[in-house]
Amino acid sequence: MPIKHYKPTTPGRRGMTSLDYSGLSKVAPERSLLEPMKKNSGRNSYGRITVRHKGGGNRRKYRIIDFKRNKFDMEATVLTIE
Repeated sequence: MPIKHYKPTTPGRRGMTSLDYSGLSKVAPERSLLEPMKKNSGRNSYGRITVRHKGGGNRRKYRIIDFKRNKFDMEATVLTIE
């Protein structure tokens, strides 16, 4: 990923850099590599909300990643970089 350099329009912008995400994929994530995250939302063992401000929110998914990478002799193709 390239690094984006900003012009010094203000003292805080002088020398400021950030990552440019233009090389990443614009399509939706691969569905077979996602699973739903379990949310308790402040509920106790009876299922009642006992903590304030913990409800609602958007559904979030967990991406399954093979961190060990211990599979040998398997063909693989990189589809997208997300």
